[in-house]
Amino acid sequence: MEILALSKVTQANGEMTLPGSKSISNRALLLAALSEGQTHLRGLLQSDDVHYMKEALTVLGIMINTLSDTECILTGNANGFPNKDAELFLGNAGTAFRSLTAATALNKGHYVLKGIPRMHERPIKDLVSALHEMGLSINYLENEGYPPLEIFSADIVSDTVSVKGSVSSQFLTALLLSIPMTQKAMTIKIDGELISKPYITITLSMLKDFGIVVENRNWESFYIPAHQEYQSPKDYYVEGDASSASYFAALGAIGGEIKMHGIGTKTIQGDVEFLRALEMMGAIVEWDEHQVIVKKPKSGLKGINLDCNHIPDAAMTLAILALFAEGKTTLRNIGSWRVKETDRIHAMATELKKLGADVVEGEDFIEVSPVEKLNENISIATYDDHRMAMCFSLCSFLVPIIIEDPQCVNKTFPKYFTIFNQLVCE
Repeated sequence: MEILALSKVTQANGEMTLPGSKSISNRALLLAALSEGQTHLRGLLQSDDVHYMKEALTVLGIMINTLSDTECILTGNANGFPNKDAELFLGNAGTAFRSLTAATALNKGHYVLKGIPRMHERPIKDLVSALHEMGLSINYLENEGYPPLEIFSADIVSDTVSVKGSVSSQFLTALLLSIPMTQKAMTIKIDGELISKPYITITLSMLKDFGIVVENRNWESFYIPAHQEYQSPKDYYVEGDASSASYFAALGAIGGEIKMHGIGTKTIQGDVEFLRALEMMGAIVEWDEHQVIVKKPKSGLKGINLDCNHIPDAAMTLAILALFAEGKTTLRNIGSWRVKETDRIHAMATELKKLGADVVEGEDFIEVSPVEKLNENISIATYDDHRMAMCFSLCSFLVPIIIEDPQCVNKTFPKYFTIFNQLVCE
């Protein structure tokens, strides 16, 4: 197994341009594929997850002319995917797997969707149950409630469907993105609390960009009117990834000053609220429409107690920043961590404890208190989870550290460690 040894560093200064948002990239690819004509997509994230989505759409018969790592011209088809019989391999790309499950189920064909072993451990029952309720035909090929899936041609038999909102917002996003394919009216009712609402805001905003109007009825239900068609905006720009911004914002907060291009006050991603959490901890944040500067506070960071339902991915970075703060940090309402690329609550607690940190792990929370000195040269397991690797790189501001399997960052940010090393110094 490859490892990366990070020396202890003391400063971080400079500026960088964020890679494109993974959430927006994969939504834009699917929406463009369902729109008649060509869409010029710019600023796409270069990563494994986006690669799997592009590869799957190509297998489904969508023409994609790749102009560069971050730019392509996609020729969509308003009648759905031309290929009615296909097998798709989607790695561990949750956004691609969930959205294509719904889209292929509504395409009246025969499909098999598979991924890596961890993808086959990530629950999808709530989405499949909703599709079953609509009359669609989907079988589990291995374990009940989990991928891989086999999908058969079937007709919709209902104009109302319910989906649980407490496990993953990606299930609702998958339905919202795909149901307009049918041109039928549909009401989606939310069963229980809807988590990660900012990600649904992204979905609704992008649907509007592609000509689809959805009525959000107080987050309790969503109404999709009939006879709508996806309309290509012709040119679509993917903004910088706000989740990836959390690591570099943290660099500024603990190491000096970092300017980030690609996010700001105009950002539609909910994870930009991570910067508000940084401000709560005492960091200095200077906002512009499309760039942000984060500076280390003279008085140091302070621990916080925060409901992180709205920033589940970026909240992982707060767990690491707790090591640099005065007082305890409690991150609540993060149960969705347990069904991500790994069980992130357990993984985070396990690796922080290896460093010697004071950690309490709960079913849907984590508490981290700083200690006087951490253990040095500890080898951090990353669990094939890109965010574990990027988060723990920040610990090199306290002690030398070893990151196992650093290439796992390829899922969303292949150049992460290159940029990290350019911004820090000993």
